Amino acid sequence: MFMQILNRYTFSSIALVSFVLCLAAELKKTKKDDLVFNGKLCYLPRSSSFELGITGLICLSITQVAGSLFIYREFSPGAKFTVTRSLLVLSWIGFGVAVVLLSAASSMNQSQDFGEGWLDGECYLVKDGVYIGSAILTLLALGSTLGSGIIAVRKNKAEETQGSLVHAKVDK
Repeated sequence: MFMQILNRYTFSSIALVSFVLCLAAELKKTKKDDLVFNGKLCYLPRSSSFELGITGLICLSITQVAGSLFIYREFSPGAKFTVTRSLLVLSWIGFGVAVVLLSAASSMNQSQDFGEGWLDGECYLVKDGVYIGSAILTLLALGSTLGSGIIAVRKNKAEETQGSLVHAKVDK
């Protein structure tokens, strides 16, 4: 019992670290003022949001995989499509979109040298709110995974309790 509580708190804290890293990356991303343009070519320096975004992506991936493995372990194999599965699917959708946002935004915050920009030799800046959007998706994935896990655990405990009940005949 203690290990389940400890794992839930560890799982949640790693996801919250990912959330905070996404917010920090939003604050540290390259700005328009950092752009150097010489008339034809552009240059953007490397931003610390690259490291923050990649670390947030790693933390998010760890929590998503760990949470899904926990739910898979608790889930009964013959169960139908339930709220547990739909929350888990929602969690993976949020995770997938967050991975795309974090990967692209973090990649754009690497150094973009003159003539060697992010794409087609042009410099690109991350729009405001991209990292915040990925932070919100991180919370969505965490909430969906936790909700799915709680429902799966409660359902298993209810099935165990129901299976262990003994019906006795009472004589009057």
